[in-house]
Amino acid sequence: MTYRPPRESLAQILGGRRGAIDASIPPAAFVVGWLIAGQSIAWGAGVAIGVAVLLGAYRVTRGDKARAVVVSLAAVIAAALIALHTGRAEDFFLIQLLSNVASALLWAASIVIRWPLLGVVVGLVIGQKTRWRRDPELLRAYSRASWVWVFLQYTLRVVVYGSLWWSGQVVALGIARTVLSWPLVAVTVAVSGWVLYRTLPPEHPGLRVVEDDGDAGAAGKNPSGSEPDGLPRT
Repeated sequence: MTYRPPRESLAQILGGRRGAIDASIPPAAFVVGWLIAGQSIAWGAGVAIGVAVLLGAYRVTRGDKARAVVVSLAAVIAAALIALHTGRAEDFFLIQLLSNVASALLWAASIVIRWPLLGVVVGLVIGQKTRWRRDPELLRAYSRASWVWVFLQYTLRVVVYGSLWWSGQVVALGIARTVLSWPLVAVTVAVSGWVLYRTLPPEHPGLRVVEDDGDAGAAGKNPSGSEPDGLPRT
């Protein structure tokens, strides 16, 4: 009888809660600064950038990659500059709106060309790279689960952000930016994980087991024939 380790949830593999929470703090700070200073975009922008700098410094001291911190800070600064240039506080959220439009289109296109981005991401995280594409069942499962990200996360954000931005609802945008960050990501990961495992047949060995060329029957085992503790993550 072949031993199969219990299937891990997609949330265990992907993680990412901290990054999603961090990304929602500067927009909330912008709205708070904007309100306290009598709807001053300059004050809102200053508070958002200041909070982003403090948050970035904290993350660097905790050992996070400096490049990721710089990218996050640059996004906040760019959003602030756009709002200052246009004189419309709601334009602070314009980059977020456009990035979700781009993400929805990119994820949909990846499914059409049979390179579903959920598979690409998970493959990189668990050190499997693109070997999952050799398994037709995994390819089909990742494709179906990727549609959840297209509609439940990115399209939903575009609809909500777009309608609030169009009507100039700055406070509502700040609230939506928070609610549609980690809470929505958590729901999306859970639903896409359910779709992923429901699509795979019960006898399928799981996400981590894909046979290499010439290693049929040996995938997922070390030289002694026992199960490994886990594959390295990148």
